[in-house]
Amino acid sequence: MRKIAVLLLMSLLLNTTFNFAQSKKSKAIKTAIKPTKTPFIWEGANLYFLMTDRFNDGNPTKETYLNRNKATAKLRGFEGGNLKGIIQKLDEGYFDKLGVNAIWFTPIVEQIHDGVDEGTGLTYGFHGYWARDWSALDPNFGTKKDLAELVTKAHAKGIRIMLDGVINHTGPVTDIDTVWPNDWVRTGPQCDYKTYENTTACTLVKNLPDVLTENNTNVNLPPFLIEKWKKEGRYEKEVASLDAFFKRTGYPRAPKYYIIKWLTDYISEFGIDGYRGDTVKHVDEDVWADFKTQCDYAFAMWKKKNPTKVLDNNAFYTIAEVYNYGISAGQNFDFGDKKVNYYQHGFNNMINFEFKWNAAQLSYEGLFTKYSDELNGALKGYSVLNYISSHDDSKPFDAARTKNYEAGTKLLLTPGVSQIYYGDETGRSLVVEGAEGDATLRSFMNWNDVKSNPETQKILLHWQKLGMFRKHHPAIGAGIHHQISEKPYVFSRSYTKGKYADNVVIGLELTKGKKEIPMGTIFKNGTKVKDAYSGKAYTVADGKVILDTDFDIVLIEKF
Repeated sequence: MRKIAVLLLMSLLLNTTFNFAQSKKSKAIKTAIKPTKTPFIWEGANLYFLMTDRFNDGNPTKETYLNRNKATAKLRGFEGGNLKGIIQKLDEGYFDKLGVNAIWFTPIVEQIHDGVDEGTGLTYGFHGYWARDWSALDPNFGTKKDLAELVTKAHAKGIRIMLDGVINHTGPVTDIDTVWPNDWVRTGPQCDYKTYENTTACTLVKNLPDVLTENNTNVNLPPFLIEKWKKEGRYEKEVASLDAFFKRTGYPRAPKYYIIKWLTDYISEFGIDGYRGDTVKHVDEDVWADFKTQCDYAFAMWKKKNPTKVLDNNAFYTIAEVYNYGISAGQNFDFGDKKVNYYQHGFNNMINFEFKWNAAQLSYEGLFTKYSDELNGALKGYSVLNYISSHDDSKPFDAARTKNYEAGTKLLLTPGVSQIYYGDETGRSLVVEGAEGDATLRSFMNWNDVKSNPETQKILLHWQKLGMFRKHHPAIGAGIHHQISEKPYVFSRSYTKGKYADNVVIGLELTKGKKEIPMGTIFKNGTKVKDAYSGKAYTVADGKVILDTDFDIVLIEKF
């Protein structure tokens, strides 16, 4: 009897243990199939673009680097912004609250040491587009240690980092900054933009040497660069690295390939996630295809060497600045005598210079439908970067900053990638008295307004709510748009990829107070939903939700 009792007890324990294990396994399976977080989709990204020198100063003491001591015209010298300043705002959670999941900042490579006057007063290379040494960072912007810290901290927050790559030209020539050798650059003629050749084989402006990117013959390193590297004690290291690059790729030692090597080193060393190509249409398109090939290689090598730091399976992302390209052109850019498809020459995305006009001329529905149709039609598999203002567009959507709420709504809810230019979200003035040319677009970030101006804080809160909603819902930028109701104006966005699905319902220009919002086929009766704008939760009944909020906008998501 005692043996039988022991056997029964053991059977009971085993059965209990098995059931408990099965229960744990069942719970584990259920947990595994639940989406743990929103996947990062480049086509739906909320990208923040800032001028490194004008965003935030993270250094406690002011310093002047490389003897840049001359008096400059207004907003044409270094103002003190740097990588440490970006890191500071990352630490404070500024980008998190704005729903930013990608940051692009102006070039940080070493600039020419002197300044030049292009007709708007003495100017230093604060903007980053006047490279002197692609292999080094400019001390005004920071150090490679700073860049490493920035990338690491951004990645920890799920934020991708995009650098700005210039292959087309060097910096201007000065008494200090000698011209690059004749087999590296041309100094004329100036571009007239009438043909493909007169857009690519020419200088953008006077005294901006154009890299001979069509050259495929071997050239030697410029003497000034050799001398510089030797003084810095890194000549042998740099030459060995170049030798390894050319041996691996089989490329000729042509100017474009030196620059491609130097730019892609930042990928393999720091793990940056993307590049914005500058002045793309001024460079032969095959150069950009080679650039993308080497970007992909460098990104793969970085992932292989840093498996614990890899964020996801997203490929390296590239955005082209082809001046005057618009979404209506589809995949081609027309030079007049030649059409070029830059999407098929190394780019995932092109900056959309048309958006500001569409935003001003079209209704919400007209704007959203146009972009959804284009991106799911002629541009399927690619995307565009929409913006309302930038560092070099003299005709932004709202130059006077009188439409800050409308600007945020249109930019952040339109299909495509959204580009917030620093200060869009805070109404930073784009009209600065005494500043000439593009300098007026490049004032220092208005942090004082953010801290103390109630209206600025109200504007920022609007952008934050929309930005966070966009970040949490790839459907907004990468999904398909469908109008549910004309009055009230309600629409949905839907996105699917593999097993992942995302759906939202949005209402605009609504009545403040009580309102009924139809759900269409997106959310069924009994579904618990939340209005992300007001923060209130509801249950769908009779195919709609009835809300009572103080706002004329609703952002409905599954609760």
